[in-house]
Amino acid sequence: MSSQIKLILVIIIVVTAVTIISVSSLNNIDTAIISDTEVIEVMPPEPHVWDENEKAHLTSLSLNNLPPLPKDPTNNVADNPAAVNFGRQLFFDTRLSSNGKVSCATCHKPELKFTDGLPRAQGVGVTPRKSMTIIGTAYSPWLFWDGRKDSQWSQALGPMESPVEHGGNRSMYAHTILNDAAYIEQYESLFGEFPDISDPQQFPVSAGPVDDTLANESWEKMTPESQHTINNIFINMGKSIAAYERVIMPGPSRFDVYVDAVKIGDKMLMAKDFTENEALGLRLFIGKAQCINCHNGPLFTNNSFHNTGVSPATDLPPDFGRIEGVYQAKVDPFNCLGAYSDDVENNCPHLQYARTEGQEIIAAFKTPTLLNVADTGPYMHSGQIGSLSEVIKHYSDAPLAVRGHSELAQLNLSMEEMHNLETFLQTLSSPLATSEELLTSPWPQAE
Repeated sequence: MSSQIKLILVIIIVVTAVTIISVSSLNNIDTAIISDTEVIEVMPPEPHVWDENEKAHLTSLSLNNLPPLPKDPTNNVADNPAAVNFGRQLFFDTRLSSNGKVSCATCHKPELKFTDGLPRAQGVGVTPRKSMTIIGTAYSPWLFWDGRKDSQWSQALGPMESPVEHGGNRSMYAHTILNDAAYIEQYESLFGEFPDISDPQQFPVSAGPVDDTLANESWEKMTPESQHTINNIFINMGKSIAAYERVIMPGPSRFDVYVDAVKIGDKMLMAKDFTENEALGLRLFIGKAQCINCHNGPLFTNNSFHNTGVSPATDLPPDFGRIEGVYQAKVDPFNCLGAYSDDVENNCPHLQYARTEGQEIIAAFKTPTLLNVADTGPYMHSGQIGSLSEVIKHYSDAPLAVRGHSELAQLNLSMEEMHNLETFLQTLSSPLATSEELLTSPWPQAE
């Protein structure tokens, strides 16, 4: 064999060996192909190493960054401890329903993070939407999935007159106060003398602008002055319930503890607080998965409305979400600009300048908080998605919207990435920063 042939064989053997070694090493690292002949090795990020920009994102999500509870100028008793106590009793009172079995706590159970664990809320009937948690909603300018209410007290009144939730009417509720001496005393300590509504001709026991024909007819026969008297009682009940709901606040989670460790750069504490999978999931949350675009701030919500291509519930009529909800909020007599608001300056920019048209708000729904998200399934506005893993897959796949236009773009997350993201979301569970007494019913429990 000539020396030239031997040299060629040696070169082939060396090149083959180098290729095998290179391919083998690629099994454990990410690579970036620069050219046909050059390969740069890109090591995956260390789970607990964060740059300054990432640290800023994490800090913005921490409960330590939650501002003081904003004032509610529409509600003069919003921060009155006596109103909190009165509102708590009303919140758990099943007498405030047509069948005597439904209270606000029926759909907002403290032990379930003020949700009910059902796809769609069930009162005296079944509603078309899932119960949203009330935790931290004092920070939101809009209530309900479609934002059709612009205050907690106005929101509290809606279910009370819904035919499938409490199923009652405002005159019935006013008479419930009238017939309870303890309620009368509390009411008068907050709002002044309780009006005399004992005359059934002037103030029917059952009357209100509701779907019930008899109650609605009785309401229409009342004088405007009598209607106003009943409305005031009804509104004051709502404002007391809102005072109670304002104290339902989230407590720190494992995520918040982790952020504290990140801020001081203590990797040992970080590793103690978060597993590598949880840290990698957090990195996805603020990065590739784009969750932070809508789920931002210490409450993990921008309190805005988005179409994310969620398939509508098949057994319900079309639900157009925000584009209908904003109209309802604008014409609601109990809104911030209405006669029953305590805001004499009518300082309601959120209502005055709310967007009322555009493709973006067709079938758009409110961004829910992700605090305690692992404990508050099923998910979406009608409970269409049963598990967190299915929710994450939905956002990764980004299907087209049935109505309107979905904002999502395909993420194409791997199975490992979706798993890591789910493990991170589970770190957002925490006890409430509310006394145990306020989280329990003041009424004797039925056997």
